[in-house]
Amino acid sequence: MKKILVTGGAGFIGSHLCEVLVRDPENEIVSLDNYSTGSEANHIPGVKYIQGDTREIDQKIDFVPDLLFHLGEYSRTSESFKEPEKTWRYNVEGTFQILEFCRKKNVPKVVYAGSSTKQADGGDGRNQSPYAWSKALNTEIIQRYNEWYGLPFVTVYFYNVYGGREIREGAYATIIGIFKRLTQEKKPLTIVSPGNQYRSFTHVDDIVRGIILASEKGNGDGYCLGPRVMHTIKDVAELFGGEIQMLPEKPGDRKNVSIDLTKTEEELGWKASIRLEDHIRDFLGSL
Repeated sequence: MKKILVTGGAGFIGSHLCEVLVRDPENEIVSLDNYSTGSEANHIPGVKYIQGDTREIDQKIDFVPDLLFHLGEYSRTSESFKEPEKTWRYNVEGTFQILEFCRKKNVPKVVYAGSSTKQADGGDGRNQSPYAWSKALNTEIIQRYNEWYGLPFVTVYFYNVYGGREIREGAYATIIGIFKRLTQEKKPLTIVSPGNQYRSFTHVDDIVRGIILASEKGNGDGYCLGPRVMHTIKDVAELFGGEIQMLPEKPGDRKNVSIDLTKTEEELGWKASIRLEDHIRDFLGSL
C-alpha cells in the first residue's frame, strides 16, 4: 500500500483530490484537516480523517507518508487583513511544522499548493496582502529545505479554482461560488470595483489532474495550473447574466495575474480541458 497524507483533505480542492486518489486500491489516504473551512459533508468513503492543525502534525500523524500533499492553509486574500494572526499560524507556522515533519521522517516527496498571487501585478502581488506574502514566503522556505536538507518537493500554483463543493457563502466564498448563489437567489451579482481585474479560472477537476501529474512527473517549483484564456470579473458576471452591482475596492485585490505554462505543459503534459463559459452555461441550464 502507498500511504498518502493530504492536509486540508476535507476542503474544497482537497476533497476532490482525495476522491481521485482513493480510487486506486493500492493507495491508503489520510486527511489532516482543522475544519476551519473544510466540512464533514466533503468526506469521501475510504479516506481516513484526522481532525487537527498542521502545527500538530507530529502529534496527529504516527506514520511516514510515501507522499504528502500540503493543501491545508489559510486561503483568502482580503480576509487576511482582518486575520493576520490566523494567516501566520495556518500558513507560515503550519508549513514550517509540515516541512520539519518531512525532514525528520524522510518523506519521499511533498507537493505544495502555492498561490497565483505570487505572479500578480508583475510580481508585486506577493506583497499586497498577508495571505499573498505568507504563501510566497512558503514557496521560498520549501526551496531552502530542498537545498539545505535535500527534501524532494513540487510546488504547483492554483488560479481561481471553481467547481463542485466550492464555498458559496460567507467570508471564504469563491468568486464563482458567490455568483452561483446570487444567481439562484435572483439577486444582483456583486463585483468589487473596478471590475476589469483579469483572472484565470480553473475547474477543480483540471486542478486535481495537474496536482497528481506534478506528484508523478514534477520536480521543484514553477508548475502553474490555469488556462491561458483570462476573463475580467465583469466579463464573468455578464456570462451569468442579470443585474450587476459594483462594490468598493478591497485591499489586496490584485489587478492582473500572469501565467507561464511552459514548464507545466512541457514536463507534465497538462493543459486545462474545461472552459469556464461551458461550466457557467451548464449551471444556468440546471436551474
